[in-house]
Amino acid sequence: MGAQLKRVQDQVIVITGASSGIGLMTAKTAASRGARVVLAARNESDLRRAVDGIRSAGGRATYAVADVAVPEDVERIAETAIQEFGRIDTWVNNAAVAVYGRLTAVPIADLRRQFEVNYWGQVYGARAALPHLRRQGGALINVASALADRAIPLQGNYSAAKHALKAFTDSLRMELEEEGAPVSVTLLKPGSIDTPLFDKARTLLGVEPQPVPPVYAPELVARAILECAERPVRDLVVSGMGKVLSLAGMVAPRLTDRYMERSTFDAQKTRLVVSPDRPDNLYDPVAHDGGERGRNWNGRVHGTSLYTALALRPRLAAGVTAALVATLAVAAMRNRP
Repeated sequence: MGAQLKRVQDQVIVITGASSGIGLMTAKTAASRGARVVLAARNESDLRRAVDGIRSAGGRATYAVADVAVPEDVERIAETAIQEFGRIDTWVNNAAVAVYGRLTAVPIADLRRQFEVNYWGQVYGARAALPHLRRQGGALINVASALADRAIPLQGNYSAAKHALKAFTDSLRMELEEEGAPVSVTLLKPGSIDTPLFDKARTLLGVEPQPVPPVYAPELVARAILECAERPVRDLVVSGMGKVLSLAGMVAPRLTDRYMERSTFDAQKTRLVVSPDRPDNLYDPVAHDGGERGRNWNGRVHGTSLYTALALRPRLAAGVTAALVATLAVAAMRNRP
């Protein structure tokens, strides 16, 4: 049985990590299109502010305070959705934390905590959502990263968690399809996105971290998430450079290693020295999660991605490819002696 997904305006959508960045942007966009939205995160003041903003704009939303590394908290997110709106149509696992440092320098406790949030938090979310999605159908969307396909230095544990999430998602999809469950399972892999993730990261670099350019707007990811909520998409890289990174790692892994060794150490660092009392959100929420955009990135932010647009429209992509081939063939014929 294939998943029959509703239009966004007819859905109840649960989003973790919804107090800032991609999660907050997705919640606001979904609510503006008529969806009923459940926002979940650890920061209650930011959640309340976001829900108040959605409601004042005419939208319908509620929130659940939850640490996704705690299974009981995640179950309460599902309970909140059922109590408030009666069902769950799409569940978006989006919460994540960042730790910057060499793998042999980051304390083991910090590595474990990051895995608890970035991997186990999505496992707990899937297990909380599936009993509801199995009954009436729906979409499970796991937000990974382009680093699920290709690891990067200084974010080795983040990359490892996203690799693990990819394996979990792929296996889960096959198991659900084999049993005939009416659930669409999507793995979303954003590239570098301008969000407060970097501002709240735990860093051993001595300076503030930043996304590796080219950097894209969180609105692009929010639109992709809502596309996947309306129609089944197996997996999707959000950003052309993310796809280049994935392909480079498969086609020329050693060359990609060399390139990253020369470029990505410096590309992840700003010149802003980290203050000794700088807070991070690895174990506890910060006072303010920062809204949709980050504060450390001052370069260009791309609002569109041709690759992602074509990946979401395979027929259009095929048409564009055919047109390019035809154009090249005509040009070649004209240039024949």
